[in-house]
Amino acid sequence: MTDIRVRFAPSPTGYLHVGGARTAIFNWLFARATGGKFLVRIEDTDPLRSRGELAQVILDGLKWLGLESDEQILYQSDRKDRFVEVAHELVKRGFAYYDFTTIEELERMRAESQARGEASFRFKSDLALVRAGAEERIQRGESYAVRFSAPPDGIAWNDLVHGDVAYKGDELEDFVLLRSDGSPTYHLSVVCDDHDMRISHVLRGDDHISNTPKQIALYRAMEWEVPQFGHVPLILGQDKKRLSKRTGATSVGEFQEKGFLPQALFNFLTLLGWSPGKGDREIFTRNELVQVFSVEGIQPKSAVFDEAKLEWMNGEHLRLLPDGDAVDYLLVHSDNPAVTRERLLAAWPLIKPRTRMPNTLYSEQPYLFDDPGEYDPKGVEKHLAASDVLVRLRDFVNDLATVTFEAAPLEAALRERCEVWGVKAGVLIHPIRLGITGKTVSPGLFELMELLGRDTVVRRLNRLLKEHLLA
Repeated sequence: MTDIRVRFAPSPTGYLHVGGARTAIFNWLFARATGGKFLVRIEDTDPLRSRGELAQVILDGLKWLGLESDEQILYQSDRKDRFVEVAHELVKRGFAYYDFTTIEELERMRAESQARGEASFRFKSDLALVRAGAEERIQRGESYAVRFSAPPDGIAWNDLVHGDVAYKGDELEDFVLLRSDGSPTYHLSVVCDDHDMRISHVLRGDDHISNTPKQIALYRAMEWEVPQFGHVPLILGQDKKRLSKRTGATSVGEFQEKGFLPQALFNFLTLLGWSPGKGDREIFTRNELVQVFSVEGIQPKSAVFDEAKLEWMNGEHLRLLPDGDAVDYLLVHSDNPAVTRERLLAAWPLIKPRTRMPNTLYSEQPYLFDDPGEYDPKGVEKHLAASDVLVRLRDFVNDLATVTFEAAPLEAALRERCEVWGVKAGVLIHPIRLGITGKTVSPGLFELMELLGRDTVVRRLNRLLKEHLLA
């Protein structure tokens, strides 16, 4: 194969998991970095578990991340006749056989295997015996499955992530290609699809690594070119176990609803188990990742999902946006009527360095939009305790009636007052911050005062004085 063609093939039995999204990202980046094609296939052959609406949710999640297929999306359920054709061709070639074992017989065989102390039941048939009379049994209308005869010598391959991997013959089983109801199994379907789609490289999760020897055997039996396989370690939660709902959000849709930028999640997932190879840089645009991505950078060790780091990364990508776009994004994800575009545009230069998530914008900095409802108790105890602080604050509030309400004149007026009194500037700075924000930490005080305006600042400080000077 000379052309790089990769695919992401989700089953519509659940939402788009971040682990699946990372696999899709690796495939997309590989295709873009090599001038290849990224394809999407929906593996919906399981009628009991597949749901059409979930297929659309998955496709919507991929689109949000910018991972749309370069060719028409293939739906596996449209290709049953092709799978059946290949299964019977494998029988003709002598690599598969008709299996008339009943469910009851299989259960008995499993029980006997367990009684012998075997770790797992592996179906192995005497091919000469099972093939004898098969045609007559079919003619009599007996139900049958089609099984592939596992190669006795085993299967080995060079994995793009893990290096040399080998399965011995006694580790493989005779696996089903067609069930007794005529429906194809995963192994048959995926190999037929990958061959017909001319897939050159299969990058997928480590949970598929035990499927690979069976699929390589099918390729060889059909004399089809075998793609290169690479298996990506799974993503772990903070408890170092496989990421699950129990440890937090796991679907792309959940992170979208939380207000994460798609480019931030894309960047974050790329660095979960992949390294550019040098330096400690972590913030990349999609185009920059395309320039540096290589399969060799995929790490064989599982990575831990750290949502706090994702939030930090979201803030970094938010700051890469033009100011107007960043404000519009924050506004879309805020349901508080006090958060207006006009106020956000004015406040953005102040809050830009520390803003990470839109859904915490109001809860972390409500003073930008509303008067504080209460004051930090520790701040009150620390900054309002001295007997003369509130008197000095009252005098400074009176000064605010004539000061030009811009950051530099406000700071100059405060420092001049403190110099006349012979006290440090902090004697006023901390109480003022407490009075206008309710908090002990905020963006630059004088820039914040300019943003809020004279009327708001004076009103808030007078309220503080009323509650504490006269108490």
